[in-house]
Amino acid sequence: MILSKQTAIPTLVRIKPGALDRLGIYVKRHGFRRALLFFSQDLDTQLLTRLKEAVRSGDAEILGETPVSSVSFEEATELFHSLPSHADVVIGFGGGKALDVAKYLSFLLRLPYLSIPTSLSNDGFCSPQSSMTVRDRRRSLPSAMPFGVVLDTSVCLSAPKVLWYSGVGDLVSKFTAIRDWKLAFHATQTPVDDFATLLSDASIYEFLSRPEQDLEGMKLLGSALLLNGISMSICGSSRPASGSEHLISHALDGLSQRPRLHGLQVGVATYLMSILQGMNSETIAALFTKIGFWDLIASDPFDREEWLEASRVAPTIKDNFYTVLSSRDCLPEIQAALDTDPNLQRCFSQ
Repeated sequence: MILSKQTAIPTLVRIKPGALDRLGIYVKRHGFRRALLFFSQDLDTQLLTRLKEAVRSGDAEILGETPVSSVSFEEATELFHSLPSHADVVIGFGGGKALDVAKYLSFLLRLPYLSIPTSLSNDGFCSPQSSMTVRDRRRSLPSAMPFGVVLDTSVCLSAPKVLWYSGVGDLVSKFTAIRDWKLAFHATQTPVDDFATLLSDASIYEFLSRPEQDLEGMKLLGSALLLNGISMSICGSSRPASGSEHLISHALDGLSQRPRLHGLQVGVATYLMSILQGMNSETIAALFTKIGFWDLIASDPFDREEWLEASRVAPTIKDNFYTVLSSRDCLPEIQAALDTDPNLQRCFSQ
C-alpha cells in the first residue's frame, strides 16, 4: 500500500522590495489580530518601528515584544510559560536567532508563524526545524513551517554584505548534501525523496544564473533558500540541505576558538567535501571566484588545525547519518587538499 504524505508549505510568500511596509495588508488579509513579536536584540530601531507601524496599520495589536539574543532551549521554554494565551500569530523579525526562537515558540503554542528575515545568511528562515542550544550544545529541534514568509529584498540588500556571502555558502551546500544522501542510500538504504532532491538541486541553478548583490539577486537567493527549506519539509528530513559539510561546521561551532558565520564555514566545507566526492568542485570554485567568496575568506583565514580536528569529529556528530566522511578514513585526503588545492590554501592560516 502506498501511503500519502502531507507537506506543510507557506501560504503567504512575498519576496520583493517594500514587502515589510505592506505587512499590515498581509496580516489583515489573513485575519490576524493579536501578534507576539520576537526580534533580534541588535536590530536597527528604524526597521523595528517600520514593522510595528505596518502591523498596526492592519488593525492588529502587538501583545508582546521580546528581543532575542540567545537560542537557548532552556530560556525559550521558560519564556513559553510567560507568554499571553490569547495571541493568534507569532512574528519573527531579524536574524537567525530571533527567527529560530520565534519559530520554535510558535510550534509550542500551536500558532501560525510569520518569518520576516532582514538578511539571507542561511535557509533557516523557511525550514521545519529550529537551531537551538540544549545544555550548550547545538541541536536541530522540530518546528512548524512558517505560515508566511515576508522577505523585503531592499532590507536584505542593506544588510552587511558578509551575510549575503554566508547565504551563498549555505546554498551551495545542497550540492554535497544531495550527493551524501545518495551515498547513504547505496551504503545503508537510507530512503531518498526524488522530488525533494530535484527541488533543492533546481534552487541552486536558479541562483547560479545570476549571482549578483542587487535586488534581483536577493530575490533569486531568497527564493532558492526558501525552496531548500520546503524540500526539507517535503521529505521530513534535513537530508536535501545538510550533509558532511554541515557536520564539519557543527563540529567547528563546538571546538573553534572563534566560530564564524554558519554559511562561511559551510561554504568552504562544501568545496572541500566536493573534492572528496569527486563532483561539483569546478562549479563551486567558479562561483566563489566570481562573487569574491575566496577573497572574503582569505582576508580572515580559518585555523587549519581546528578544521582537521573538526573533520575528525564530524562523522560522530549525528547518529545513523551516513556521508562521504563515513565511507573511509578521509583525513589524509583532507590534509592533502588543504596543502595542495590553491583555493583552499588561501582559506587557512599555516
